[in-house]
Amino acid sequence: MKDTMILHIHETNIDETLLLKAADAIRSNKTVILPTETVYGLGANALNSKAVDQIFIAKGRPQDNPLIVHVSNMTMVEQCVKRIPEDALALMHAFWPGPLTLILEKSDLIPQNVSAGLNTVGIRMPDHPIALKLIELANTPIAAPSANRSGKPSPTSAQHVIDDMQGRVDVIIAAEHSRIGLESTVLDMTQNPPLILRPGGVTLSQLQSVLPSVSIDPQVHHNVDTPRSPGMKYTHYAPQAEMLMVRGDHQQVVKKIIQLMDEHKHLKCGIICADEHIQDYPGLMCLSLGSLSNPAFMASQLFTILRTCDTLNLDYVITEAFEEEELGLALMNRLKKAVGYHILDV
Repeated sequence: MKDTMILHIHETNIDETLLLKAADAIRSNKTVILPTETVYGLGANALNSKAVDQIFIAKGRPQDNPLIVHVSNMTMVEQCVKRIPEDALALMHAFWPGPLTLILEKSDLIPQNVSAGLNTVGIRMPDHPIALKLIELANTPIAAPSANRSGKPSPTSAQHVIDDMQGRVDVIIAAEHSRIGLESTVLDMTQNPPLILRPGGVTLSQLQSVLPSVSIDPQVHHNVDTPRSPGMKYTHYAPQAEMLMVRGDHQQVVKKIIQLMDEHKHLKCGIICADEHIQDYPGLMCLSLGSLSNPAFMASQLFTILRTCDTLNLDYVITEAFEEEELGLALMNRLKKAVGYHILDV
């Protein structure tokens, strides 16, 4: 067990004296959990393989999933990749800092355990003042997957990371709730056309407004054995409960969910749905993501709701399906992983 230092820092009033302690830890090849606008990240010096090893030890997962490298300026990007294509540069100008990770051919400075042995690396400039300032003070790119233990939903609050990772990392920066609440969009710029490998906070239509040729990798909709992108392989969003998604005409979905709830009434059960549908399940425990009119809020609440399933010690959880358009694509991508692709069409 590590003696974890917890630093309470507010993004609107950054205490640089405290943040310097975290930057010193990064420079000393230690692990630091940092807030970003997407989810909290588990960071280490991206240019030091031994530091990166500590990420995998803390998360308790094998080194077969590539990590995202977070940067604070273009000089760091140039350190990490062999070249920056014009199309990639256009996307950086449009969406950075922000929830967009671009996969490019990696430079020799990137260790093999960052890229999971691939010749590419995912690069992102986070849109969060604490994350950017930490990278700047550490003066090195920071490799950072989501700061959860392998098998748990990604963390969107300081309490999530304290619950999961205290004693496993050197420093936790405790700040506000993540604004977006889902991991970044991952776009493979080494493919022609560029492919979305993981949907996230930057949507397909937004990307196509800059680069019309962008499309979605068909594997986004299926389980993946050999990940080319962070977050492609593991059902690491799942709570402890058995989960199922019911998809189809809404009236038929409601009918089937009520039937399944009755069949499992000997268990502690819950239903993940939208505000508008709570009334369809009288007397049953509903965990609402929010209103269908606010998909951004629904997306931001997903991981909190999945963690609530564990807090409530639920045994069986059924989720409705949602529209797979814009942010709904990212929401459904995570939900499908959470249910282990157990989907019942009605």
